Amino acid sequence: MGITRIKHVTGAITRLFLGISLWSVSGLALAAYELNFQKPVTPIAEEILDLHNLIIIIVLIIFVIVFSFMFYSIVVHRKSRGYKPAKFHDNNTLEIVWTIIPFLILVGMAIPSTATLIKMEDTSESELTVKITGYQWKWRYDYPDHDVSFFSTLSTPRDQIENKTAKGENYLLEVDNPVVLPVGKKVRFLITANDVIHAWWVPQFGVKKDAIPGFINEMWTRIDEPGTYRGQCAELCGKDHGYMPIVVEAVSQQEFDKWVSLQRNKAVAAQASAAQKWSKAKLMARGKQVYGQCAACHGANGEGVGPFPKLTGGKITTGPVADHLKIVIQGKPGTAMQAFGPQLSDVDIAAVVTYERNALGNNTGDVVQPSQVKALR
Repeated sequence: MGITRIKHVTGAITRLFLGISLWSVSGLALAAYELNFQKPVTPIAEEILDLHNLIIIIVLIIFVIVFSFMFYSIVVHRKSRGYKPAKFHDNNTLEIVWTIIPFLILVGMAIPSTATLIKMEDTSESELTVKITGYQWKWRYDYPDHDVSFFSTLSTPRDQIENKTAKGENYLLEVDNPVVLPVGKKVRFLITANDVIHAWWVPQFGVKKDAIPGFINEMWTRIDEPGTYRGQCAELCGKDHGYMPIVVEAVSQQEFDKWVSLQRNKAVAAQASAAQKWSKAKLMARGKQVYGQCAACHGANGEGVGPFPKLTGGKITTGPVADHLKIVIQGKPGTAMQAFGPQLSDVDIAAVVTYERNALGNNTGDVVQPSQVKALR
């Protein structure tokens, strides 16, 4: 190897070490290039970031030491300088040393890692419990301590998804009903799924747990800073996996109590509205909004998407009303058609069925009332 080539190699190595050093210590550079973690807002997230930085430093030190020895040996003991390879069989002392040192390094990394993992699994002494259920493709949140329950669905307009209009600031990371949690309180999450495996993940909380049908996982968080935090389903769960965001609003205890009261009032109002007789115009308007949850599979205009049947002139949407209601409420086993009975209110089901039978190229004239839905449940 010529001197010029050696200079090029050693120069490249020096620049690599310098770049890694700057990358590991420069928070500004990391923020500018978006290579670092999102800002942690919970104790666990802070511990995870600290642990990550500690491991990176250890790995960097090992990298520098090992490659320094290696490249020193390559450059200084090269054949062109007259060095000849040593001839020996083994060195028991050296083998013992290079076995013990890595073992001690691994133990040194395992101790803080294990302590963090144990803290992540400790849901004791929680002050609030929230049950999270994954659906294709939305989340359901239940607050058993406050008798509050709701679904949270993607609210990004279809026109943005279909590139008909410009993308919003929080494209695919916005929902109609965000989770609301009080700051400074230990919140215990119970996580499961209704259909397939999902995963609830909010990076700034340092939490991620699989939602598995028939099984309940646990995790916890304590948010220190008020604000809006966003996450996503982190498990490939079907065709609309990318349209399953999570939005959490962390507020003061007073604001949380007001929100709980508002949710209860909404539930009472929903029950009252279900007992009323709705006009066709109001059902159609509401049904158009609810149909947004169906458009991903059945098409924006009822044309059908892939294996999902079209609703325009379909047997269900133009057949008996009772059959239409039954498949919406109970779903169709063995297919991707979910049971929307647990997900939608009587009013919403009545509205979407009315809409499907009088829009999307259909004109049956049928008007379905919430009382009909309640009778079939």
